[in-house]
Amino acid sequence: MPADRVLSGVTREENLDGVPDSSLWQKIARFFGAKGADSVEQAIIEASEEGELLKEEGSMLLSVLHLDDMQVQDIMTPRTDVICAPIESTIGEIIELIISSGHSRIPIFKKNRDNIVGLIYAKDILRAAMDADLRAESPEPLMQTPFFVPETKNVLDLLHDFKSTKKHLAIILDEYGGTAGIVTIEDVLEQIVGDIEDEHDAPREEDIVCLDDGSLRLSGRAYLEDLAEQTGITIESDDVDTIGGYLCHVAGRVPQAGETFEAADMVFTVLEADATQVRHIKAVPLAVENTVKVQAAEGTEGSVVSGAASGPASGGAGAA
Repeated sequence: MPADRVLSGVTREENLDGVPDSSLWQKIARFFGAKGADSVEQAIIEASEEGELLKEEGSMLLSVLHLDDMQVQDIMTPRTDVICAPIESTIGEIIELIISSGHSRIPIFKKNRDNIVGLIYAKDILRAAMDADLRAESPEPLMQTPFFVPETKNVLDLLHDFKSTKKHLAIILDEYGGTAGIVTIEDVLEQIVGDIEDEHDAPREEDIVCLDDGSLRLSGRAYLEDLAEQTGITIESDDVDTIGGYLCHVAGRVPQAGETFEAADMVFTVLEADATQVRHIKAVPLAVENTVKVQAAEGTEGSVVSGAASGPASGGAGAA
């Protein structure tokens, strides 16, 4: 990666928000400006070890480097989770959606989510909130032009695009021109500084949770790659990226709650699903699941034998 790619568009005088430059950005300029591409990462590591950089600063600089290895599809919010509204909505309905979701930008679609035709900004619709007559009007006059990018776009390039276009949200398109999801400037910055939570953010659910009984609770959106890295459960697929997508691929449809699948010496049980996606899954080692089944079977057989032995005695007592 050319070392100056990170600095292009970010001057020494101001950062992405036009705020006077900080000491961290000065350090970024020094490292990326003075070193060749092959030695930048090593220089940052050495500076952190020698105390010239704080641990957090070194981590941020390395994260900036790694942006060039990421595509927007890696960090986007998928279309199924995007809060948007049909163009037939009224201004009043859009206002209610902004209030309930806490989002300041609402994508507007025509006919379906693959046809995003505009964006409504909360700041542009504030005046209508106080005017009952305007609340019944169409939001079309207030719509902003969407900013579209392909899902394979480089994240670092998108960061520069956000700065140059003064846009903070991009609609992500798949290879067929349909809506794959959205990415905001916050999503990009979180790759550098970690999660940025505000007063509207609900507590974020972990995609992979290890339970006390040795089983796993998985989000349907848990990446197969993350599952392998965090738990050692390796499921390879050239067709899907997530465990929920994998179960759908195996079933040939969206499996529903209670359905089970075996893969990688694990038993995956769908806990929650709707018509379009698997939301939560429980994963139990196959050996444990088989042991439970055997114990349950033995318990059942014991009950039957016990019942058969006690039946005649009970009957005799009744006859007497």
